[in-house]
Amino acid sequence: MRILNRDTDEAIKDVGIYLTKEEVESLINYLQHLLEHPEYHHFHCRAIDEGNTGYKEITGTIYSEDNMHTFDPRSRKLILEDR
Repeated sequence: MRILNRDTDEAIKDVGIYLTKEEVESLINYLQHLLEHPEYHHFHCRAIDEGNTGYKEITGTIYSEDNMHTFDPRSRKLILEDR
């Protein structure tokens, strides 16, 4: 597992995610689709902020040696070096 804080461009080791039941169901659907279609290699699960000030997003990806070439240099560094 690799986690990247896109705001700071730093690898992190721990993250808390707080989801509603509907958000969990949506995330499960995205993950299931990714398992069935790894050629898409990522998904974006978005939720609108309650104050309509924008959105929050979880971007998930599936990686392996076979698809490493599809990732940008920053993502490859995170996957290969965990930093």
